[in-house]
This record gives sequence, C-alpha cells and structure tokens, in this order.
Amino acid sequence: MSIFIRQLSKSFGHQQVLKEVSFQANPGQVLGFLGPNGAGKSTTMKILTGYLSADSGEVLIKDIPVDRHHKAVSKLIGYLPEHNPLYPEMYISEFLSFIGGLYQMDKRTLRERIGLVMEQCGLMAERTKKIGMLSKGYRQRVGLAKSLLHDPEIIILDEPTSGLDPNQLVEIRQLIREVSKDKTLILSTHIMQEVEALCDKVVIIHKGKIVAQDLLKHLKSDTDDVQLIMETEEPVEASWLEGMAYSDFSFRDAGKIEFSCNNPKVLRQELLELIRTKQLNLVSIRQEDKNLEAVFYKLTRN
Repeated sequence: MSIFIRQLSKSFGHQQVLKEVSFQANPGQVLGFLGPNGAGKSTTMKILTGYLSADSGEVLIKDIPVDRHHKAVSKLIGYLPEHNPLYPEMYISEFLSFIGGLYQMDKRTLRERIGLVMEQCGLMAERTKKIGMLSKGYRQRVGLAKSLLHDPEIIILDEPTSGLDPNQLVEIRQLIREVSKDKTLILSTHIMQEVEALCDKVVIIHKGKIVAQDLLKHLKSDTDDVQLIMETEEPVEASWLEGMAYSDFSFRDAGKIEFSCNNPKVLRQELLELIRTKQLNLVSIRQEDKNLEAVFYKLTRN
C-alpha cells in the first residue's frame, strides 16, 4: 500500500517549517527520511500519521485523505514517534493488551499478536518486568512492538534504533528488513549507517524543503567527484586555495577542509606544495569514498 505526500506546507506562527513537501513511499521498499535537526522531519511524520494537520497539501493512503479520515487510516499505520510514549507502571504484555484494545482487536487475535511481536522484538526475556524497569534500548523495543501489534500495512519509525547497543542494532535491523518485505516502511534517523544498511530509497529534507529524493544507489553515484580531506594544525586561508584542481570545498573547521574533485592525484600534489610553501604542519590528507554522509553534508551544509 503506497502513501502519497503532495505539496505539504506547515507553519508555526511566523515560522514556516514545511514548504511544499512531496514524495511517495511504496510497499516492499524502505524509505529513509533524512535531514538535520529542525529540518521538518518530525513535523512531516506527525502529519503523515494524522497527529498534526498541514496548512496546505495532502497525504493519501488508498486514495483516502489522512486528515479527513484519521480514524479509518489509523488502523493502517503503525507509528513509533521519536519520543516513545509508554506507561512505565504497566507490564509489557499489559501495555500491549491495552493498545490492542484501542484498536478494537478481538481477544484471540490480540493474544496471538502480543506473543508474536514480543518474540519478534526480543522482549520475551523481559516479559515479567514493568516497562519502567527496562533499559532505554528495551523500552525502544516495546515501542516498536506497539507499532507492529495491529499488523499495519504502513509503518513509520522515527529514530527506531535510539539507545540500542550493537547487538540489538543487528537484531532490529533484521526485523525491519523482514517486516518491510510486504509493507510500506518509512524510517527517519540521524544514523547514516542505518540508512545505508536498510534503505532502498532516500528523501532528504533541509529547511523545510526536499533537496533530494532518489534510490540510494543513484544518490550515491550522482557525481564522479571524490572527496579529499586535508587537516593541518594551523588555520588555512581560503585565498591560498585559489586555482587548485577542485570543483568545490568547505571548511569543517579552520584547519580541516573537504574538497570535491575529479583529479585527486593533482589536487594532492598541489596541497603538498601549499604545505611546503606556507610551512604548515600536516596532520593528514585522505581520500574518502563517496558515501551517503558525504552526499548529506553537501546538500545540507548551508
């Protein structure tokens, strides 16, 4: 089941946080939704799930407008928000039973689903504990189980791996891959490794606007430029770099510069000559493979 986002705009007072945002998510394809803090990710996801209304634009599921038929579409969506709301005084199964009641699930189906999602999310070992006794990673698993409980066709996860240790990350990644095979799944995260490991398509939002959307493999190969990073102990002046063999550069800090170039061998020689003539202390010059982090940084650094 696809979800269509068309021309969403949203303002809070005089601040416009979304500006005509449009994209589409399809079944069997994990969509990574990325952006810096304050870019509009969480606002978009709250609109997709009906928790917030847009000023203009629409979200369609099965041609049903989410904002006008929230009750009908809520049964189609499983949502894990960034700030995972739980009841710490409840036991895990008690909490999931309460959530199932809100979805009006029949008792037999609910019992089966609670057992299944607790197994899927690795909660069986902690099933006798109250939620308030769980670590942050296990509370995150409870939130994930909650989003899967009613077997929704669309799953929206906002920072789902927050607080998980490396072993838990592997397990949750595998779970996300499994449930995405026949569902529409949107994943928002700040962790680029998660996106590269899990996502087929990427949408990047910056200052309320979509700045890129494509298959991950296409987004990472949209240019022949490579990244060359030079780090020195002393500050480097931009005027010293004029005329060198780069297509673009930016300062990560005063003595650390990232270059985009299509001839790293020539640029490296020019930088070494600069080091010699300016009598700088070189820390490193290294070449980085084109990855999603480099693409993200290029699109959102300004």
